[in-house]
Order: sequence, then structure tokens, then C-alpha cells
Amino acid sequence: MPLKPTYDSEIAFQSDRRKAAVEFIKIISDLWYDSAIELVLFRNQLMDRNVSEILKLHEYAGDFVNKRISIFDSVEMAQALKSLNLPASKLDIGKLTFEFHKEYLSNHSSSAFLSKTLKAAQQQPKLEPKDVVLYGFGRIGRLVARELMGKSGSGNQLRLRAIVTRDKISPTVLEKRAALLRSDSVHGDFQGTVKVDTNLHALIINGMTVYIISALKPEDIDYTNYGIKNALIIDNTGAFRDQKALQRHLIAKGAEKVLLTAPGKEVPNIVHGVNHLEHSPDTIDIFSAASCTTNAITPILKVVDDTLGVVHGHLETIHAYTNDQNLVDNMHSKYRRGRAAALNMVITETGAGKAVSKALPALENKLTSNAIRVPVPNGSLAILNLEIKKTTTLKKINEVIKTAALSGALVEQIKYEFNDELVSSDIVGCTAPAIYDSKATIVSPNGKNIILYIWYDNEFGYSHQVVRLAKYIAKVRRFTYY
Repeated sequence: MPLKPTYDSEIAFQSDRRKAAVEFIKIISDLWYDSAIELVLFRNQLMDRNVSEILKLHEYAGDFVNKRISIFDSVEMAQALKSLNLPASKLDIGKLTFEFHKEYLSNHSSSAFLSKTLKAAQQQPKLEPKDVVLYGFGRIGRLVARELMGKSGSGNQLRLRAIVTRDKISPTVLEKRAALLRSDSVHGDFQGTVKVDTNLHALIINGMTVYIISALKPEDIDYTNYGIKNALIIDNTGAFRDQKALQRHLIAKGAEKVLLTAPGKEVPNIVHGVNHLEHSPDTIDIFSAASCTTNAITPILKVVDDTLGVVHGHLETIHAYTNDQNLVDNMHSKYRRGRAAALNMVITETGAGKAVSKALPALENKLTSNAIRVPVPNGSLAILNLEIKKTTTLKKINEVIKTAALSGALVEQIKYEFNDELVSSDIVGCTAPAIYDSKATIVSPNGKNIILYIWYDNEFGYSHQVVRLAKYIAKVRRFTYY
């Protein structure tokens, strides 16, 4: 019979783990700010995490790969990474640690393993930073701003230089814009500083100047007056949705590329990780990041279609209400959306089913779709009811999705969830656009019909997809190892 640990021994062990986590956090910061190397743990961000969060992520990692992932192993691997002269990179230290202990004998050093495994990093071209302008500053705009300014690091990727609004600039307007960036009722406080400079008409975010520009027409702006050149314009307004309208941004001096944060007409609709490589920024100037729902379901559908084949299916999205709905009953251009958003479930249409085919042409005319807006401010659920070509089992389909979440092109897009008690508030703040609920999956007795439940933070997860696509367009994607 094994000896039971004493309470004192448990305290001592937990103390050692927490001290190791503190050391791990310091190495993470040093790598990021000194070398522009970002560490993640099985896709989960590690920057700005506290000790308890770091340890909790290690528990998730262990469940993910069915093998204990120790904080002490992570520290050893991080120290070895720090000793190497690597260029700007984004590295999954969980995957590296797992592979090292799985494939290498104990007499191999972690430094030797990393030098061999990350050899390709040395061949990456030097990054040229890209100026970014946010055209519009609503829900998505502010979250994108948070991500850009919170993860600016050495400034060798995307540099947020200006925000364009329709407001006339005044001290009151600037203070209100700053307040909305500092505090968010859904996503909490911004973990940084936001000050107002009324003389410059700017927000000083984490010590960096971001100009607030007032304009009614995008073509009237001269960004070069603000020292902005060859900028990527991220349009969050929803006012310009087709190629002709979006082309107006490129008339402005200092603008080079445009990214629309909504489904676009006559422009490539991109779900990063699925079809971004099919559209080169060398030849295309205007991109669309599609919709939050399209970004949630397309990665999962690609995995299913690639492995099992999709005959046809139906998408039902249970979507948080949005600010185009009325708070109280009033006139609305859409049927049912005029009814009070926080008091009703509202059936409405969604184009996500058809939009999927823009990223996955093989699924054209294979999906129907509808939406139900529900009384939560954020956090949505897509239900995929699919008839498939090959028979499967519950274990098999879950393993297929888990594999895609662990390695390959979609590790940033798919998070695999084990939680039996998962509810919508639990997924708020998740950077992945698709959160696969493995405990909710249903497979028919004949194995030819599957029902998949895909959660998504329709604001936060989507905003991170926007940033990923922006980095691709701007050609500032670092070497990655997932």
C-alpha cells in the first residue's frame, strides 16, 4: 500500500511548484521583451498570466496529451530556449516539452533537442513592422486595440498608430473613448494604462501615442501627416462591405492594405488557418475576416470533411445578442430583431452556412443555417448536425478533433474542451475561434450522423482571428512551432 503524503510534504511541494511558476513567468517576459519570442502552452497564451493560471494551464495540458506536464519541465525547457539565439518566434513550449520527453532519451540535452527541432527558425526573414489604423472603435475595434497594445513587445510586428472615428474631437470625446478602452463590462479591465493627450488628439496607451482622427470619408484622410506610412487599415465600422466601398480606404495617403472585420462582397473572405494561404497579400489589397460564426464553424467543418466527408448538414447558432438589436421593443429593419434583446430569444437569419463555402468550396450548397439570438451579451454556441460519408464513433470523432487541436494548421483555431460543466460564461476570453465541446458530441447508432457543439467567444475569439489575419497580410508572422 503506497504511503499517503503528509500535509507538510504537500505544502512543500506546492511551494516549490509556485516558485517554479514565478521563475517561468520571468523567463516568458524576458524572451518576449528581449527577443520577441512568445511562448504558448498548447495554444494557450502565457503572457500576463499569474502563478495560479500558469499551474492551471499545466493541468489542462496534461489532460490534453494524457501525460503529466510538469511546471519544472517547462522551466527547464524555457531556460534552454533562453540560451539559444533564436529570431522572433511563437513557440508552443508544451508541445516542445512533450516531444522531448516522448522521443528523446534522458542523455539528450534539452538544448540539443531545441537546436535541432527549431533549426528552421534561423532561416526566417527579418520582419518589417507594419503601421495599423483602426477605422471604427466599437466592440471589435477596442478588443483588437487591446490585443495589439498588450502584445506589442519589441514593436516588430503590428504597430497601432491611429484610430478613426466620426466624432468631432474634444476632450470629452477623448475621455469617453479612453474609458471604454480601459473598462469593459464583458471582458473586464484593460491590463495596461490609457491616458488622454488633448493637445495631440491622442490616446497614450501603455506609453505609446495612438492618434484619434475624425473623418466622415476615408478618402479624405492623409495618414502621412501623422507619420503613418503603408498602413493596414482595419475597418470595424461595417459601413463599407464591398470592394468598391472598401477601395475608398486605399485612396487615402499612407494607406496600403484593407482588412474588413465582417463578411465582404467581391473580396476574399478569409478564415485564418483554413484558406489564408490561397490569397497572397502580394497581389491582393483588400481582405475580409468573414464573421465570428464562420470562423467558429469552418475549422471544425474542414477537419470533419477532410477525415470523414460531409454529405450535408444544418447549422443552428445560439448567438449572444448584438448592438444592432433593440434594448426595448422598437422598429427594426429586420424581422424579430426589433424585440427587446435582453428579454427574448429571437430567431433570425445567418449567412454563416453559405459563407463557409467561400473558405471551403467543397461544402457549397451542403449546409443550411439559422440563428437564435439569446439574452447573453457575449459567448455563443454553434450546433452542427451533419450527415457524413464514412461511419464513425463518439471516440473516433472526438479523437479526430483532438488531433487537429494538438498539431497541424488549426491549433490556434480549435480548442478541445474536456469540461463536463462547460457553460457560455466559461468560454469568454478564449482566443480560439472554435471551442469543441467533447462532452456534448452525439453520434447516431449507425455512425453516419453527428451533432457537434462548438462554443465561441463571438467578440474575443473573433478579434484574435482578425489579428492573426492582419499579421499575415502585413507579412509579420513570426516563425511558429506548434
